[in-house]
Amino acid sequence: MSTDSLDVIEVVKPGLATSVQDIGRQGYYHVGIPPSGALDQFSLRAANLLVGNAEDAAVLECTLLGPQLLFHVDALIAVTGAEMAPKIDGVAHACNVALRIHAGSTLTFDYVKSGARAYLAVAGGVDVPLVLGSRSTYTLGAIGGYEGRRLQKGDRLPVGQAQRPVREGTALPATLRTPLAREVELRVLAGLYHHRLTDESAATFFEDTWVVAPEADRIGYRYRQGRALKFREREQPFGAGADPSNIVDACYPIGSIQVPAGLEPIILHRDAVSGGGYATIGTVISADMDLIGQMQPNHQARFVSVTMDEALAARRQAQRRVAMLREVLRL
Repeated sequence: MSTDSLDVIEVVKPGLATSVQDIGRQGYYHVGIPPSGALDQFSLRAANLLVGNAEDAAVLECTLLGPQLLFHVDALIAVTGAEMAPKIDGVAHACNVALRIHAGSTLTFDYVKSGARAYLAVAGGVDVPLVLGSRSTYTLGAIGGYEGRRLQKGDRLPVGQAQRPVREGTALPATLRTPLAREVELRVLAGLYHHRLTDESAATFFEDTWVVAPEADRIGYRYRQGRALKFREREQPFGAGADPSNIVDACYPIGSIQVPAGLEPIILHRDAVSGGGYATIGTVISADMDLIGQMQPNHQARFVSVTMDEALAARRQAQRRVAMLREVLRL
Protein backbone atom coordinates (compact mmCIF):
# COMPACT_ATOMS: atom_id res chain seq x y z
CA MET A 1 0.00 0.00 0.00
CA SER A 2 1.07 3.62 -0.43
CA THR A 3 3.05 5.27 2.35
CA ASP A 4 0.69 8.25 2.22
CA SER A 5 -2.50 6.21 2.57
CA LEU A 6 -4.76 6.84 5.55
CA ASP A 7 -6.44 4.27 7.76
CA VAL A 8 -9.90 5.75 7.40
CA ILE A 9 -12.55 3.02 7.09
CA GLU A 10 -13.39 0.62 9.92
CA VAL A 11 -15.62 -2.37 9.25
CA VAL A 12 -18.33 -2.52 11.92
CA LYS A 13 -20.39 -5.16 10.10
CA PRO A 14 -19.07 -6.84 6.95
CA GLY A 15 -22.32 -7.47 5.09
CA LEU A 16 -22.99 -10.71 3.28
CA ALA A 17 -20.00 -10.98 0.94
CA THR A 18 -18.10 -7.69 0.78
CA SER A 19 -14.67 -7.72 -0.85
CA VAL A 20 -12.09 -5.38 -2.35
CA GLN A 21 -12.15 -5.48 -6.14
CA ASP A 22 -10.71 -3.49 -9.03
CA ILE A 23 -10.68 -4.07 -12.77
CA GLY A 24 -8.93 -7.43 -12.24
CA ARG A 25 -5.52 -9.03 -12.69
CA GLN A 26 -4.59 -9.98 -16.21
CA GLY A 27 -1.98 -12.36 -17.61
CA TYR A 28 -2.06 -15.24 -15.12
CA TYR A 29 -5.06 -17.32 -16.16
CA HIS A 30 -2.80 -19.75 -17.99
CA VAL A 31 -1.23 -20.70 -14.65
CA GLY A 32 -4.59 -21.04 -12.92
CA ILE A 33 -5.01 -17.57 -11.40
CA PRO A 34 -8.25 -16.01 -12.69
CA PRO A 35 -8.71 -12.28 -13.30
CA SER A 36 -11.09 -11.72 -10.36
CA GLY A 37 -12.17 -8.06 -10.25
CA ALA A 38 -15.67 -6.59 -10.24
CA LEU A 39 -18.41 -8.78 -11.67
CA ASP A 40 -20.02 -5.59 -12.98
CA GLN A 41 -17.05 -3.85 -14.56
CA PHE A 42 -19.01 -0.90 -15.91
CA SER A 43 -20.45 -0.01 -12.49
CA LEU A 44 -16.97 -0.17 -10.96
CA ARG A 45 -15.67 2.28 -13.57
CA ALA A 46 -18.64 4.59 -12.99
CA ALA A 47 -18.21 4.60 -9.19
CA ASN A 48 -14.54 5.49 -9.50
CA LEU A 49 -15.06 8.27 -12.03
CA LEU A 50 -17.82 9.79 -9.85
CA VAL A 51 -15.27 10.40 -7.06
CA GLY A 52 -12.33 11.40 -9.28
CA ASN A 53 -10.40 8.13 -9.15
CA ALA A 54 -8.74 6.35 -12.02
CA GLU A 55 -11.44 4.05 -13.35
CA ASP A 56 -9.50 0.92 -12.33
CA ALA A 57 -9.02 1.91 -8.66
CA ALA A 58 -10.01 -0.55 -5.96
CA VAL A 59 -13.53 -0.33 -4.50
CA LEU A 60 -15.75 -2.43 -2.26
CA GLU A 61 -18.06 -4.90 -4.01
CA CYS A 62 -21.12 -5.36 -1.77
CA THR A 63 -23.30 -8.39 -2.51
CA LEU A 64 -27.04 -8.38 -1.63
CA LEU A 65 -26.49 -7.11 1.94
CA GLY A 66 -24.23 -4.09 2.39
CA PRO A 67 -21.68 -3.52 5.18
CA GLN A 68 -21.68 -1.02 8.05
CA LEU A 69 -18.59 1.18 7.88
CA LEU A 70 -17.21 3.83 10.23
CA PHE A 71 -15.28 6.63 8.51
CA HIS A 72 -12.44 8.24 10.49
CA VAL A 73 -11.82 11.21 8.12
CA ASP A 74 -13.85 13.21 5.63
CA ALA A 75 -14.26 11.48 2.27
CA LEU A 76 -16.09 11.63 -1.04
CA ILE A 77 -17.95 8.41 -1.89
CA ALA A 78 -20.26 7.02 -4.56
CA VAL A 79 -22.38 3.86 -4.81
CA THR A 80 -23.25 2.38 -8.20
CA GLY A 81 -24.57 -0.91 -9.52
CA ALA A 82 -27.34 -2.54 -7.50
CA GLU A 83 -30.03 -0.28 -6.07
CA MET A 84 -28.82 -0.48 -2.48
CA ALA A 85 -29.26 3.06 -1.15
CA PRO A 86 -26.40 4.36 1.04
CA LYS A 87 -27.34 5.79 4.44
CA ILE A 88 -25.07 8.28 6.19
CA ASP A 89 -25.84 8.30 9.91
CA GLY A 90 -29.22 6.78 9.08
CA VAL A 91 -30.17 9.31 6.39
CA ALA A 92 -30.81 7.70 3.00
CA HIS A 93 -29.11 9.11 -0.10
CA ALA A 94 -29.32 8.32 -3.80
CA CYS A 95 -27.11 5.85 -5.58
CA ASN A 96 -25.02 7.00 -8.57
CA VAL A 97 -24.19 10.36 -6.95
CA ALA A 98 -20.97 11.71 -5.40
CA LEU A 99 -21.63 12.13 -1.67
CA ARG A 100 -19.66 13.78 1.14
CA ILE A 101 -19.23 11.80 4.35
CA HIS A 102 -17.57 13.32 7.42
CA ALA A 103 -15.19 11.90 9.99
CA GLY A 104 -17.06 10.01 12.69
CA SER A 105 -20.01 9.20 10.43
CA THR A 106 -21.32 5.69 9.79
CA LEU A 107 -22.25 4.41 6.36
CA THR A 108 -24.89 1.69 6.06
CA PHE A 109 -27.01 0.42 3.20
CA ASP A 110 -30.72 -0.06 2.63
CA TYR A 111 -31.96 -3.49 1.54
CA VAL A 112 -31.29 -4.28 -2.10
CA LYS A 113 -34.26 -3.30 -4.29
CA SER A 114 -32.85 -4.45 -7.61
CA GLY A 115 -29.60 -5.93 -8.83
CA ALA A 116 -27.18 -7.97 -6.74
CA ARG A 117 -23.91 -6.06 -6.36
CA ALA A 118 -23.27 -2.46 -5.37
CA TYR A 119 -19.89 -0.78 -5.79
CA LEU A 120 -18.65 1.66 -3.15
CA ALA A 121 -15.86 3.93 -4.35
CA VAL A 122 -13.95 6.29 -2.07
CA ALA A 123 -11.85 9.15 -3.42
CA GLY A 124 -8.27 7.88 -3.36
CA GLY A 125 -9.25 4.24 -3.74
CA VAL A 126 -9.02 1.38 -1.27
CA ASP A 127 -5.24 1.20 -0.89
CA VAL A 128 -4.55 -2.44 -0.11
CA PRO A 129 -1.31 -3.92 -1.52
CA LEU A 130 -0.99 -4.85 -5.17
CA VAL A 131 -0.70 -8.60 -5.79
CA LEU A 132 0.31 -9.56 -9.34
CA GLY A 133 -0.66 -6.10 -10.51
CA SER A 134 -4.13 -5.95 -8.95
CA ARG A 135 -5.84 -5.23 -5.63
CA SER A 136 -8.72 -7.59 -6.42
CA THR A 137 -9.63 -10.33 -3.96
CA TYR A 138 -9.36 -13.95 -5.09
CA THR A 139 -10.70 -15.84 -2.11
CA LEU A 140 -10.04 -19.39 -3.39
CA GLY A 141 -6.36 -18.54 -3.72
CA ALA A 142 -6.37 -16.26 -0.65
CA ILE A 143 -4.58 -13.50 -2.55
CA GLY A 144 -5.20 -9.81 -3.12
CA GLY A 145 -7.77 -7.57 -1.49
CA TYR A 146 -7.72 -7.38 2.29
CA GLU A 147 -5.70 -10.39 3.46
CA GLY A 148 -7.01 -12.43 0.53
CA ARG A 149 -10.54 -12.74 1.93
CA ARG A 150 -13.93 -11.12 2.31
CA LEU A 151 -14.15 -8.32 4.84
CA GLN A 152 -14.67 -9.12 8.53
CA LYS A 153 -15.71 -7.11 11.56
CA GLY A 154 -12.80 -5.00 12.82
CA ASP A 155 -10.94 -4.73 9.52
CA ARG A 156 -9.42 -1.30 8.89
CA LEU A 157 -9.14 -0.25 5.27
CA PRO A 158 -6.51 2.25 4.14
CA VAL A 159 -7.50 4.78 1.49
CA GLY A 160 -5.12 6.61 -0.81
CA GLN A 161 -4.92 10.30 -1.57
CA ALA A 162 -7.63 11.74 -3.80
CA GLN A 163 -6.34 12.37 -7.33
CA ARG A 164 -8.82 14.76 -8.92
CA PRO A 165 -11.32 17.15 -7.30
CA VAL A 166 -14.96 16.31 -8.04
CA ARG A 167 -18.00 18.34 -7.17
CA GLU A 168 -20.27 16.81 -4.53
CA GLY A 169 -23.59 15.96 -6.16
CA THR A 170 -22.10 14.94 -9.50
CA ALA A 171 -24.46 12.26 -10.81
CA LEU A 172 -24.34 9.39 -13.27
CA PRO A 173 -26.97 9.83 -16.02
CA ALA A 174 -29.70 7.19 -15.98
CA THR A 175 -28.74 6.15 -19.51
CA LEU A 176 -25.30 5.12 -18.24
CA ARG A 177 -26.34 2.77 -15.46
CA THR A 178 -26.17 -1.01 -15.61
CA PRO A 179 -29.63 -2.47 -16.36
CA LEU A 180 -31.07 -4.24 -13.31
CA ALA A 181 -33.87 -6.31 -14.83
CA ARG A 182 -35.24 -9.49 -13.26
CA GLU A 183 -35.32 -11.11 -16.70
CA VAL A 184 -32.39 -10.78 -19.10
CA GLU A 185 -31.22 -12.10 -22.44
CA LEU A 186 -27.65 -13.36 -22.53
CA ARG A 187 -26.01 -13.61 -25.93
CA VAL A 188 -23.99 -16.78 -26.47
CA LEU A 189 -21.43 -17.98 -28.98
CA ALA A 190 -21.63 -21.72 -29.57
CA GLY A 191 -18.71 -23.44 -27.88
CA LEU A 192 -16.12 -25.97 -28.97
CA TYR A 193 -18.26 -28.78 -27.60
CA HIS A 194 -21.71 -27.56 -28.63
CA HIS A 195 -21.72 -30.37 -31.20
CA ARG A 196 -21.69 -32.89 -28.34
CA LEU A 197 -25.34 -31.99 -27.57
CA THR A 198 -28.11 -33.85 -29.32
CA ASP A 199 -29.98 -31.80 -31.92
CA GLU A 200 -33.00 -31.54 -29.62
CA SER A 201 -30.96 -30.32 -26.65
CA ALA A 202 -29.01 -27.87 -28.80
CA ALA A 203 -32.38 -26.27 -29.59
CA THR A 204 -34.01 -26.47 -26.14
CA PHE A 205 -31.01 -24.80 -24.48
CA PHE A 206 -31.93 -21.62 -26.36
CA GLU A 207 -35.70 -22.13 -26.14
CA ASP A 208 -36.03 -22.56 -22.38
CA THR A 209 -36.11 -19.96 -19.62
CA TRP A 210 -33.44 -20.61 -16.99
CA VAL A 211 -33.59 -19.50 -13.34
CA VAL A 212 -30.61 -18.41 -11.23
CA ALA A 213 -29.91 -20.94 -8.47
CA PRO A 214 -29.04 -19.96 -4.87
CA GLU A 215 -25.49 -21.32 -5.38
CA ALA A 216 -24.63 -18.58 -7.90
CA ASP A 217 -21.45 -16.76 -6.87
CA ARG A 218 -18.27 -15.13 -8.19
CA ILE A 219 -16.93 -18.48 -9.40
CA GLY A 220 -19.94 -19.44 -11.45
CA TYR A 221 -23.61 -18.69 -11.96
CA ARG A 222 -25.71 -21.85 -11.85
CA TYR A 223 -29.10 -21.96 -13.62
CA ARG A 224 -31.93 -24.46 -13.27
CA GLN A 225 -35.55 -25.26 -14.23
CA GLY A 226 -34.87 -25.64 -17.92
CA ARG A 227 -35.08 -29.05 -19.56
CA ALA A 228 -32.16 -31.41 -18.95
CA LEU A 229 -29.67 -31.40 -21.80
CA LYS A 230 -28.58 -34.64 -23.43
CA PHE A 231 -25.14 -35.27 -24.85
CA ARG A 232 -24.54 -37.63 -27.72
CA GLU A 233 -23.52 -41.08 -26.56
CA ARG A 234 -20.02 -42.16 -27.42
CA GLU A 235 -17.20 -44.27 -26.10
CA GLN A 236 -15.47 -41.86 -23.75
CA PRO A 237 -11.81 -41.27 -24.67
CA PHE A 238 -9.02 -42.17 -22.29
CA GLY A 239 -8.72 -39.50 -19.60
CA ALA A 240 -12.35 -38.36 -19.75
CA GLY A 241 -14.94 -39.10 -17.07
CA ALA A 242 -17.73 -41.58 -17.49
CA ASP A 243 -20.57 -39.05 -17.91
CA PRO A 244 -21.31 -37.93 -21.50
CA SER A 245 -20.78 -34.31 -20.39
CA ASN A 246 -17.16 -35.14 -19.50
CA ILE A 247 -14.23 -34.56 -21.84
CA VAL A 248 -10.49 -34.80 -21.62
CA ASP A 249 -9.45 -31.62 -19.79
CA ALA A 250 -9.72 -28.38 -21.76
CA CYS A 251 -9.35 -24.66 -21.13
CA TYR A 252 -12.29 -22.61 -19.84
CA PRO A 253 -12.70 -18.99 -20.95
CA ILE A 254 -14.49 -16.59 -18.61
CA GLY A 255 -18.16 -16.71 -19.57
CA SER A 256 -18.02 -20.30 -20.78
CA ILE A 257 -21.02 -22.53 -20.07
CA GLN A 258 -20.65 -26.07 -18.78
CA VAL A 259 -23.51 -28.45 -17.95
CA PRO A 260 -22.38 -31.23 -15.59
CA ALA A 261 -24.46 -34.34 -16.29
CA GLY A 262 -26.60 -32.16 -18.58
CA LEU A 263 -28.67 -30.87 -15.67
CA GLU A 264 -27.85 -27.26 -14.74
CA PRO A 265 -25.83 -24.83 -16.90
CA ILE A 266 -23.04 -23.00 -15.05
CA ILE A 267 -21.62 -19.77 -16.47
CA LEU A 268 -18.04 -19.41 -15.25
CA HIS A 269 -17.32 -15.91 -13.95
CA ARG A 270 -14.29 -13.93 -12.84
CA ASP A 271 -13.09 -16.23 -10.02
CA ALA A 272 -13.44 -19.42 -12.07
CA VAL A 273 -10.84 -22.12 -12.56
CA SER A 274 -9.09 -22.06 -15.91
CA GLY A 275 -9.76 -25.59 -17.11
CA GLY A 276 -11.27 -28.97 -16.39
CA GLY A 277 -13.14 -31.97 -17.71
CA TYR A 278 -16.58 -30.63 -18.60
CA ALA A 279 -17.67 -29.82 -22.14
CA THR A 280 -18.25 -26.09 -22.65
CA ILE A 281 -21.27 -25.75 -24.91
CA GLY A 282 -21.01 -21.99 -25.39
CA THR A 283 -19.65 -18.71 -24.04
CA VAL A 284 -21.59 -15.64 -22.96
CA ILE A 285 -20.18 -12.69 -24.90
CA SER A 286 -18.09 -10.16 -22.97
CA ALA A 287 -20.63 -7.37 -23.51
CA ASP A 288 -23.22 -9.26 -21.42
CA MET A 289 -21.07 -10.45 -18.51
CA ASP A 290 -21.91 -7.41 -16.34
CA LEU A 291 -25.58 -8.37 -16.54
CA ILE A 292 -24.87 -11.73 -14.92
CA GLY A 293 -23.18 -10.11 -11.91
CA GLN A 294 -26.40 -8.20 -11.18
CA MET A 295 -28.68 -11.26 -11.23
CA GLN A 296 -30.17 -12.43 -7.93
CA PRO A 297 -31.31 -15.98 -7.17
CA ASN A 298 -34.62 -16.68 -8.94
CA HIS A 299 -33.96 -14.09 -11.64
CA GLN A 300 -34.52 -15.46 -15.12
CA ALA A 301 -32.37 -15.66 -18.24
CA ARG A 302 -32.88 -16.65 -21.86
CA PHE A 303 -29.84 -17.59 -23.92
CA VAL A 304 -29.68 -16.12 -27.43
CA SER A 305 -27.38 -17.55 -30.09
CA VAL A 306 -25.21 -14.98 -31.91
CA THR A 307 -22.49 -15.06 -34.53
CA MET A 308 -18.92 -13.91 -34.06
CA ASP A 309 -19.65 -10.77 -36.08
CA GLU A 310 -22.61 -9.96 -33.81
CA ALA A 311 -20.48 -10.57 -30.71
CA LEU A 312 -17.76 -8.24 -31.99
CA ALA A 313 -20.33 -5.57 -32.83
CA ALA A 314 -21.71 -5.84 -29.27
CA ARG A 315 -18.20 -5.44 -27.88
CA ARG A 316 -17.65 -2.31 -29.93
CA GLN A 317 -20.94 -0.92 -28.66
CA ALA A 318 -19.89 -1.69 -25.07
CA GLN A 319 -16.59 0.09 -25.66
CA ARG A 320 -18.42 3.15 -26.99
CA ARG A 321 -20.54 3.16 -23.83
CA VAL A 322 -17.40 3.19 -21.67
CA ALA A 323 -16.02 6.05 -23.78
CA MET A 324 -19.23 7.99 -23.21
CA LEU A 325 -18.94 7.34 -19.46
CA ARG A 326 -15.42 8.80 -19.46
CA GLU A 327 -16.54 11.83 -21.44
CA VAL A 328 -19.50 12.54 -19.15
CA LEU A 329 -17.71 12.09 -15.81
CA ARG A 330 -14.30 13.57 -16.48
CA LEU A 331 -15.67 17.03 -15.67
